[in-house]
Amino acid sequence: MENRNIIIVESGATKSDWLVLDANGNTLKRFNCPGINVSTMKGGDIERIITGAFKEEIRDVKAESFFMYTAGVVSGEVRAAIASIVKGVSEITDTDVQDDLMGAARAVCGHNPGIAAILGTGSNACFYDGCSVNRKVYSGGFILGDEGSAATLGRLFLSDLIKGMVPGALAEEFGKEFDASYAGIVEGVYRSVSPSAYLGSIAPFVVRHASDPYVRSLLLGNFRSFIERVLLQYDTASYPVGIVGGFAWACRDWLLPLLEQNGIRVSKIIEAPIEGLCEYHLGKR
Repeated sequence: MENRNIIIVESGATKSDWLVLDANGNTLKRFNCPGINVSTMKGGDIERIITGAFKEEIRDVKAESFFMYTAGVVSGEVRAAIASIVKGVSEITDTDVQDDLMGAARAVCGHNPGIAAILGTGSNACFYDGCSVNRKVYSGGFILGDEGSAATLGRLFLSDLIKGMVPGALAEEFGKEFDASYAGIVEGVYRSVSPSAYLGSIAPFVVRHASDPYVRSLLLGNFRSFIERVLLQYDTASYPVGIVGGFAWACRDWLLPLLEQNGIRVSKIIEAPIEGLCEYHLGKR
C-alpha cells in the first residue's frame, strides 16, 4: 500500500502546506515550506523549494500521486515545468498541478457548483461548476486589485500612514513594531522580494486594533470593496459562497455580517484549504 501514498501541496504567498497521506487517508507527514507563486517567482527558486521538500522532508516517502495548488498556474507549460521538477527528484509519474482558485473551489465546494473565494494575503474568486472553474473576475494582484485581502489592508494603512492620516496614538504604536520611516516603507513596498507578503504582514497589527473607529472603518471598507467589486459580479442569489484564507478566518466576525447584509449565503469559511482538499482527493466530497 506504500506506493499508493499521495502528496498534496497547497501554497499561498507566504507559505506552502505539504501533506502526505496513505491510501486510507492517514496523515504520514505534514510540514510547511516557503510560499510558491509561479507568476512572480523565478523558476530556480520554485525548483529549490520543491526539491528541498523532497530531499529534506520526505526523502524516505514513496508516493504514487502529487497534487499541487498554487497561484500563477496559467498554462500547460507551467504545469509541465513543475511536473518535471517533481519527476526529477522522485519516482512519481501522476502529477496534477492546478492554480490556487481550483484548490479553493475543490476545498469548499467538493463536486458541487458554487462560488469559491480566497481571502488571504491576496484575494480571488471564481464560479465552479462542480468540475472546473468556468468563470472568474480577474484579481489584478496587489497593485490593480486584491480587494478585501490582507495585502490591500496593509497597503491602505501604509498609504494613510505616510500621509499623516493615521491617528497619532495608533501611528506611534505601529512604530514600536515596524519600521515606520518613509524610507523603510518604500523599501518594503518597492524593493522587497515579495511586496504583497510585506503588505500582508501589516494586516495582523491593523486587525488587532479593530476597536479603533479609524481601523474599523478601514477594515470594513476593504471587505465592502471585495463584496461590491468581486462577489456581486457572480450569481450569489443562486449559489452559496465558500471562502478560504487565514485572513478571512481571522476576520470572520466582521466579514460575515457584511456578506449577510448583501444577501450572500456563505457555505463555509475555512482557514486553510488543505483539509477540504484531503477529503476531495480521498473521494469523501
